[in-house]
Amino acid sequence: MKGSNSPWQRITSALRYAFHVQPPGPAKPSAEEAAVVERIAEEIVRRRMAVAALVFLESSRPLSGVGAAAMHFLAPFATTVIKPDLWSLLTRFLERAGSVEYLCLRIEDLERHSAGKASASAASADPAGDDGPEHRSPDRG
Repeated sequence: MKGSNSPWQRITSALRYAFHVQPPGPAKPSAEEAAVVERIAEEIVRRRMAVAALVFLESSRPLSGVGAAAMHFLAPFATTVIKPDLWSLLTRFLERAGSVEYLCLRIEDLERHSAGKASASAASADPAGDDGPEHRSPDRG
């Protein structure tokens, strides 16, 4: 019988997830989501916009749900330039709690890796440690 549940059981089952809070920390993306986020993070770092992107993402983190809703609204316009399946995948990922933190962590990791490569290549290009004219002795001009 369907009516055999007590009122308390019905209330308990209805409110079971009413106050559910997602665990803290970065979201765990699927393989496809991770690939899209990786491409975005790489492009941000390649264009040397990591600091600006991190400031924007960190300051807008409390509004990430609103941003994802705005992405749904802008989908008809954005999908004229971006593949619709990629836009939809990114939108679904950004709807989840922790997605902005995951994106920030990827940008920071790629920025560190990029900075490490740059310093290593600079050191190999100038083995004498001479950084240019500002480090020359007065007698050498």
